[in-house]
Amino acid sequence: MDKAKRLKELTDIQYYVTQENGTEPPFRNEYDEHFEEGLYVDIVSGKPLFSSIDKFNSGCGWPAFAKPVSQEEVTEHFDTSHGMRRVEVRSKEADSHLGHVFPDGPSELGGLRYCINSAALRFVAKADLEQEGYGQYLSLFD
Repeated sequence: MDKAKRLKELTDIQYYVTQENGTEPPFRNEYDEHFEEGLYVDIVSGKPLFSSIDKFNSGCGWPAFAKPVSQEEVTEHFDTSHGMRRVEVRSKEADSHLGHVFPDGPSELGGLRYCINSAALRFVAKADLEQEGYGQYLSLFD
């Protein structure tokens, strides 16, 4: 599916977050407290971004991950918006704004916290990976 068509299918919050560098409300989003096994993919491109294996409850109000499934699928950019110094995370293929990465994650998981907006993601349950074209990622859950 082409990007222009997919963008027209996004909800208002999905568009605001991914295309206008927005942030959804903390604690009131789809995946903050979601811990089912599966993949979190870019809502625009469908590229796999994060796995439930690397998800943890950081208490920040947004989904938190220790690392991306593949570092090649995300880009990181210095961000000084809102008077803060942060590192923005974007999806490589669709250039969707995802959230930010911080150096305050659990040390046993590598020390990073990818704080990601639920609105930038679509969850694919482990049981649905094969039928949705993500079968090659089943081995992550072995």
